[in-house]
Amino acid sequence: MPKFVCLPGDGIGPAVMAEAVRVLMAMRFDFGEYIFGGVALNQENKPLPVDTLNACRGAEVVLVGAVGGPEWADRRPGPEQGLIRLRKELDVYANLRPAVGNGVDLLIVRELVGGLYYGGSGVLEDGRVFDTCVYTPAEVQRVAQRAFEIARSRRGRLMSVDKSNVLETSRMWRAVVTSMAPEYPDVELTHGLVDSVAMQLVMNPQQFDVLVMDNMMGDILSDVAAGVTGGLGLAPSASLGDSGPGIFEPVHGSAPDIAGTGKANPTGMLRSLAMALEYGIGELALARSLEAAIDVALERSPTPDIGGEATTREFGDTVLANLEVPVS
Repeated sequence: MPKFVCLPGDGIGPAVMAEAVRVLMAMRFDFGEYIFGGVALNQENKPLPVDTLNACRGAEVVLVGAVGGPEWADRRPGPEQGLIRLRKELDVYANLRPAVGNGVDLLIVRELVGGLYYGGSGVLEDGRVFDTCVYTPAEVQRVAQRAFEIARSRRGRLMSVDKSNVLETSRMWRAVVTSMAPEYPDVELTHGLVDSVAMQLVMNPQQFDVLVMDNMMGDILSDVAAGVTGGLGLAPSASLGDSGPGIFEPVHGSAPDIAGTGKANPTGMLRSLAMALEYGIGELALARSLEAAIDVALERSPTPDIGGEATTREFGDTVLANLEVPVS
């Protein structure tokens, strides 16, 4: 089984994944590509085919491009349900979303396999609809433990984000995280309400180190953090569990409006690969080499979304030319 499983997905997914694959080839890693998302719906009528899921389970790292698009807007299940199911199947409960730039260096730790996205929903006879947010103390504890440990390895500050003045799940969340603080005397723990933290992320993001929060809040605030540090096109993510492969994917969507134009920025995908090298297989030196090469490409070969004229491929060419590993 290949060490890396690549799921190019939809829209610009295949274009940005192609640049990650070129890096994998330069580093001489085994990889395999499988259909996923809307493409898989078209071919097999399901967004996460059995062969794709089995390949992911057997890999060390799963790389995902992007899924979805207007073509599948009315499909149920849609392409996004394939991604949600894959996260649950691999139990990658801790989603790490760094935001670096403009004097900001923060990391959002988002709980990824619970909460509103998995609690169930329905329609009542009188027309009311509902979505249920469910968490257990154990689910909160394991993602908070991951956040405490990461904060300990950084600047020693952790903010737990909730809506405890309104939500029962948030009150439990805050109580569990507070009870864990004595185990980490070297980490300064604070709490913040999600609406206040959203404002602070816009006005003074430099104050933050590590933030931990539930699935929905993490989905929203990580995009805010990406916006204040350069935009979604630059942002990577890593989704980790306690065992088995992690999922690594850019934060951006499938951007069907620029699919096939050569304008896609592969930075988020390549930074996700760097996170995979570090967190997925422990190749820290290769991760740092790739990050440095990406920085050079951002300066010398920027794509149109960040004020340049380079194509996706040309950006990748610059990365490969500055990658400090043998290029085949």
